[in-house]
Amino acid sequence: MLSVMPMQILYFSSDCTYTFIYYIIQYRKKVVLDNLRKAFPKKNKDEINDISKRFYRHFCDIIFESIKTLTISKEDAKKRLNLKNPEIIENFVKDGRSILLYTAHQGNWELLVYLPLLLPYPSNTFYRPLNNLYFNGLLLLIRERFGVTCVEKSKGYRTIIKQKNNSEIVMNCIIGDQSPRKESAIHWCNFFNRKTAFYLGANNISRKTNDVVLFPRFTKVKRGEYQLYFEIIEEFPSRSPGYKTVDKYARCLENTITTVPEMWLWSHRRWKLTER
Repeated sequence: MLSVMPMQILYFSSDCTYTFIYYIIQYRKKVVLDNLRKAFPKKNKDEINDISKRFYRHFCDIIFESIKTLTISKEDAKKRLNLKNPEIIENFVKDGRSILLYTAHQGNWELLVYLPLLLPYPSNTFYRPLNNLYFNGLLLLIRERFGVTCVEKSKGYRTIIKQKNNSEIVMNCIIGDQSPRKESAIHWCNFFNRKTAFYLGANNISRKTNDVVLFPRFTKVKRGEYQLYFEIIEEFPSRSPGYKTVDKYARCLENTITTVPEMWLWSHRRWKLTER
């Protein structure tokens, strides 16, 4: 029912939700403020609070923009996401190269499901299933509506290798800014002036497949309208020694966050894993 509402009503609902979660229940407010203080130690209290408020407003907008994806028309979806440099992908695909979009919880990452409307190439995204079967099914319905194929994270490597063996040209999307689990294969990067653990999945997969690694960076034109710019992380990752790809990704992400800090997901516990 929410999804069929006009965006004006959804943004009004977003404003109400912001007031509720920021001022009343204070959803993860301590986590957000702690993360911001760690990332920007030179900013004063007022500056940190200002970023946190802008983050919560953006976060609430993401929720309702994602809900709208369930019923939005193809024409309206195309208006909400503008590709700044699609030719970078088109040129690589013409050369027979697959693309690994090494993305993050930045901008409105859920709008990456619109890519099949803007680029005529198969698109996969890798995800971790939710424990709640209803919401897991709902998210799959939203994310696959325009042609994206959702692949469980545990099957990601086998899926990409199978594509490579079949000479398929595909855009694969992997989110790389989650806080890893202790038992995971990780690499420690210098991220916001502190050692930060990153998953090695995208780094190792790209070295194996030699797929072009791009960082998709969101900017917001206005409420509900985004631009997406593709930045090259590695053109030939198989030639890149060690963990160069994940190190470059961490730098791209930090630069993007520093430019528009409110558009990153500060509510997750990014630095809960510490180096021993």
